[in-house]
Amino acid sequence: MLKILIRLYLVTIVTFALASYLVPGVIVSLFHERFMNYNVDMSRGMQTLLVKQFHHLPTEQWPALARELDAQFEPMQVNLLPITDSKFSAQEQHQLQQGKGVLRIGDWGWRTLVVSPLDEQLAIEWVMPPDPFDMSVLYWSINVLIGAALLGGLLLWLRPHWRDLERLKLTAERIGQGQLSERTQISRSSNIHGLATVFDTMAQDVENLLNQQRDLLNAVSHELRTPLTRLDFGLALVLCDDLPQDSRERLQVLVGHIRELDELVLELLSFSRLQSPSLVPERVEVSLDEFIDSILGSFDEELEAPEIVLDVLLHGTQERFALDPRLTARALQNLLRNAMRYCDRRIQVGVTVTAQGCELWVDDDGIGIPEQERERIFEPFYRLDRSRDRATGGFGLGLAISRRALQAQGGTLSVEQSPLGGARFKLWLPA
Repeated sequence: MLKILIRLYLVTIVTFALASYLVPGVIVSLFHERFMNYNVDMSRGMQTLLVKQFHHLPTEQWPALARELDAQFEPMQVNLLPITDSKFSAQEQHQLQQGKGVLRIGDWGWRTLVVSPLDEQLAIEWVMPPDPFDMSVLYWSINVLIGAALLGGLLLWLRPHWRDLERLKLTAERIGQGQLSERTQISRSSNIHGLATVFDTMAQDVENLLNQQRDLLNAVSHELRTPLTRLDFGLALVLCDDLPQDSRERLQVLVGHIRELDELVLELLSFSRLQSPSLVPERVEVSLDEFIDSILGSFDEELEAPEIVLDVLLHGTQERFALDPRLTARALQNLLRNAMRYCDRRIQVGVTVTAQGCELWVDDDGIGIPEQERERIFEPFYRLDRSRDRATGGFGLGLAISRRALQAQGGTLSVEQSPLGGARFKLWLPA
């Protein structure tokens, strides 16, 4: 709000200042004759009185009278000058010689100089001096108070807009965090009620769409599991019979395909559960070294392969840390499977705990991930071109599940270049 208020106030006050400086000059120049006539009328009485004062006395006493009037009229100045004085322009001198008065006007159309001819040689000058310093300060104070009043008015006008916009922003943030039922609840009297209504309608459509998508995914996944289980069980019974070797091999291939489908269904169900706004992560204090050791224990068979070397780096004192064991383990398992799938020989797992949180990373020495692809790999079902083969590419859900499992705990998952040459996946969990 402060930034908007400052910008709006600066625009208003600069416009006001420029208008105060430029508009009077434009108006005076456009209506110069009217301003001149008005000031002539206003000064005619004073000019007549001054001239009469001098005409009542002999010419030789005029200088003394001019000095006396100058003292009486202070701070205005009364001067006795020859008509041919250099301060008068040629046109003004001609007017005075013809017996006509001379008048000058300044800013805002106010007269600054009035000259009346006394005879063919002398004229009486009446000068309005500029405002003294203290009066200038008072006039500027008036402008400052006007500016303060404008600021107060802008603040009163802007406050309800700022309140409603903040409410709109907060609602958008909560919807982005998965609270799809959140709405703006902005009053009909608000100036942005139309915008809020459109936003709420959009939010409702998005909620309905995502709910339908999640319900469809759950329904399809659950419905698929039953026939897949029956097929797996039926093929297992068939394989118990005495079959020719070719038939047995073909049936075993079919069993592999069925189990691959069953694994895909389980991945879909896991992803759907993580997308649910009702998901509340569980915070449990665990010993990080024991936690990682238990996760690595589930990969004992894969790690027995002599071509894969796994290193574990524990930086600093590994104290107990609060996290969701199930979600964090699932994320780390997916990253380890991904590293085993694409590494050449070496995998490295590291842990660092600070006062701000816990960072875990998984490095591999594979060919890495192109920089332009590093965000897309976390999209569901997205696989890099080199991993289109099911034998290495998986289903494209593992990384999406891992990131969502971290986000559910307020953490992050990112990928960068690994010191080993391949990819480094960094998990961050706040303290």
